[in-house]
Amino acid sequence: MAGDKPEGGEVPLLYSEGNVAARVALEREVRGWSTTELAERVTRAGVRMNQTAVWRIENGTPRRRINLDEALAFTRVFELPLEELMSPPLEGLDIGSRRLVQEAVEAFYETRDARDRLHHAVVAIANHVKARPDSSRAIHEQCLRLMGDERDARILTSDIEDGGHY
Repeated sequence: MAGDKPEGGEVPLLYSEGNVAARVALEREVRGWSTTELAERVTRAGVRMNQTAVWRIENGTPRRRINLDEALAFTRVFELPLEELMSPPLEGLDIGSRRLVQEAVEAFYETRDARDRLHHAVVAIANHVKARPDSSRAIHEQCLRLMGDERDARILTSDIEDGGHY
């Protein structure tokens, strides 16, 4: 049927070992890792790998095959679902842009985790104040001492009085 294949080529596979190899190279470069560093990270993730294996996966002719254990180790190291690792790399983003997106994603998760920790700590303090209402002023004073800023201490104390951060 006309239009099934790009002119002069085959229909690209949605999921393929070639995609995994391209994604391994891209994800490694985005993170600024050497092939040696990636091999060490894969090994720490539970699958022995050396720098030569990474190079042959990315550049070998013929390309080194990737077994399932290795693919799963790459997903752990890159923090990607297997389906994403197997998908073709997205077009239209250069390495610099991909690095910025990676940094934003990491900051997002760090912020989310910190916000969750803050919420749990605030709930615990709020429960403490409910059990000991006379400690409310001392809690505020301790926040002020540790934070050194009256405005920030008031915000935290307000969260405690409200019973949570969000």
